Amino acid sequence: QVQLVESGGGLVQAGGSLRLSCAASGRTFSMFYMAWHRQAPGKEREFVSSIRWSGESTNYADSVKGRFTISRDNAKNTVYLQMNSLKPEDTAFYYCNVRVYGGEDYWGQGTQVTVSS
Repeated sequence: QVQLVESGGGLVQAGGSLRLSCAASGRTFSMFYMAWHRQAPGKEREFVSSIRWSGESTNYADSVKGRFTISRDNAKNTVYLQMNSLKPEDTAFYYCNVRVYGGEDYWGQGTQVTVSS
């Protein structure tokens, strides 16, 4: 199994920045990619961004392209989400997700991001 712990959420004004972190432990050698998803009140969980654990492949939702940047530190088994130019519509609970070789998914407990207007 892989355990995930997110951190870095908080309250920020529109236009501000936050950096989320997700630290993985356990069977980290089996990780294929890591991703961030978010869920706003009353809405379904949606994909935000992902990064392969090896190589340079990244993906972003259209709503965050040009504002968010995903990166990783393999030595620390940690993935980051740098969020700039935040908007009130970015307010959500942000979840870290890892998919391992074999297809299993693991999720963190999430961290709240609130952007005030």
